[in-house]
Amino acid sequence: MAFTLASHILLVPFGVALPAITLLMHYRGLRKGDAIALLLARRWSAVMAVQFAIGIVTGTVLSFEFGLLWPGMMGRWGDVFGLGFGIEAWAFFLEAILIAIYLYGWRRLKPWTHFWLGLPLPLAALMGAFGIVAANAWMNTPRGFTLDASGKPVNVNVRQAVFTPMFGPEYWHFVVGVVLTAGYVVAGVYAVGLLRGRRDRYHRLGFTLPFTVAAILTPVQFVLGDSIARSVFHKQPVKFAATELVWKTDTHVPEYLFGRLHTDGSVSGGIKIPQLDSILAGFRPSTEVTGLTSVPASDRPTVIQATIAHWAFDIMVTVGSLLLLLALWYGWCRLRRRELPRSPWFLRCAALAGAACLLTVECGWITTEVGRQPWIVYQNMRVSEAVTGTRAASLWTMFGIVVVVYVLAFGSFLTVLVKMSHRWRLADEGAPAGAATGDLEGATPYGPRPLSTTASGDGGDE
Repeated sequence: MAFTLASHILLVPFGVALPAITLLMHYRGLRKGDAIALLLARRWSAVMAVQFAIGIVTGTVLSFEFGLLWPGMMGRWGDVFGLGFGIEAWAFFLEAILIAIYLYGWRRLKPWTHFWLGLPLPLAALMGAFGIVAANAWMNTPRGFTLDASGKPVNVNVRQAVFTPMFGPEYWHFVVGVVLTAGYVVAGVYAVGLLRGRRDRYHRLGFTLPFTVAAILTPVQFVLGDSIARSVFHKQPVKFAATELVWKTDTHVPEYLFGRLHTDGSVSGGIKIPQLDSILAGFRPSTEVTGLTSVPASDRPTVIQATIAHWAFDIMVTVGSLLLLLALWYGWCRLRRRELPRSPWFLRCAALAGAACLLTVECGWITTEVGRQPWIVYQNMRVSEAVTGTRAASLWTMFGIVVVVYVLAFGSFLTVLVKMSHRWRLADEGAPAGAATGDLEGATPYGPRPLSTTASGDGGDE
């Protein structure tokens, strides 16, 4: 499950956010009659469709794993939190239909009609994220039920089960995080092109729009990250203690940057900042922070799990701080000179920003899941009670099959992207002067609209 989630989550930012970034570029192209912007939007829509197809494979494996690997959890709690998965499935099929309409609409629909029919795509993607985050938030702060004498949930309140205390902080932190991740990744591709000397408007626009979106959202995400950490402090104090390596409940608690927790409560190898953890948690040094020893050892993460969660959290914060500096650098140059920063080091950092964001997505998931241990449903069901009783040999066989499927899926994804990129470059090099594309894309579903269609368009053409 860890392998499949860690792999699938790399596709999530593009599934949720790439439609919005593509439509933003599409709107710019129609509004300003910009053929280059429309060309970029067309090509991004093709990437979006391929990514969605790969997501079908990885997401289907995950859906089977919930039943095969976690029968104890699904059997007892499925009626309580299963609605989130139902919402996600409905949104998934809706998104598939909308992507097909949008992709084939480039050649068959009038320009503005095509754009308006694509506008629900980001909403469907956000709806899918709503369902998944609602289910995860419920696992962190379970609500909306009572337990009968045998310990089974009854009197389910759907509204309370969906809108749990952690849902709001988790959802907005997740949404903003995946949008800026997609923005930095897309911009990073064009940053590499700019570093290689491709200074044409195609690469500059392909870099500027997604990077601007990501740069604007970076300080917003920094605030949301602080907010969700404070929510964990109040709603899941033991998880907060694990991510901050707090051993005993106390005030004036120091903050450790990285480091390793030991069984005696000591921390080695980290940078200790006196009183900072209490200040961050409650804005004053006298804030009391709950420690891991406030609960029995069987009800809290082990020292290894706490160290893993702590490192994941610190990596996420470190990368976020560096991205904030990069966004400020970009904003200063744009406001002062109305152009991109001239230093090659800026483009090098921008090219790495996408990979760094994907790392923070992984770290955020690790912090959420590992910090909750040993609970699969916080303070209601342990992981040991939820997992399958299948023999270890069978599990290793299943794991081997999943690894092969995922390697083939991601290998196919990268192969298709490389081939599309090669085709696009050939099309651009072979296009006549002043044209936005060549004939190599004409046979593709997302290819340029025939001239007879654009001439009768209803508000814009390519």
